[in-house]
Amino acid sequence: MAKPKVAISACLLGERCRYDGTDNRDPKLLGKLEGCELIPFCPEDHAFGTPRPTMDLVETEEGVKAISNLTGADLSPPVEQYARNFFDTHPDIDLFIGKDRSPSCGVCSARLYDRDKKLIDNRASGLMAAEAKRRGIDAWDAEDFLAANPAPPIVGD
Repeated sequence: MAKPKVAISACLLGERCRYDGTDNRDPKLLGKLEGCELIPFCPEDHAFGTPRPTMDLVETEEGVKAISNLTGADLSPPVEQYARNFFDTHPDIDLFIGKDRSPSCGVCSARLYDRDKKLIDNRASGLMAAEAKRRGIDAWDAEDFLAANPAPPIVGD
């Protein structure tokens, strides 16, 4: 039987790809995913390198955008393109696990602001997580996946 395929934020595997050049390695999470094929992703590192300025999700007239906290530029297009390419290249993903609160990878924990930087929602989806959900992929924030008891079923188990 084929191993379940799990798309996972690369920082959770220990890759130093966070905006500040650190990682979020999580041994408990990795233990829970033992036996799965882990497919790392990091749209922000791919698009902007590491380290990089932070960005926030902002509700605009054109929809939700990732806006640079340094320049105010819309950083969404390369992140969204990366997400589409990633899922097109890996059409058989069984599970998506994103880093909590990330404007790219947070599944239901990203913070969404208005143009004046007032918090609108703290349960939004980051740009890549939103693409996973649009494609019908079972998607979890890492903290929620770890806290689930019993463990959520992974297709292919």
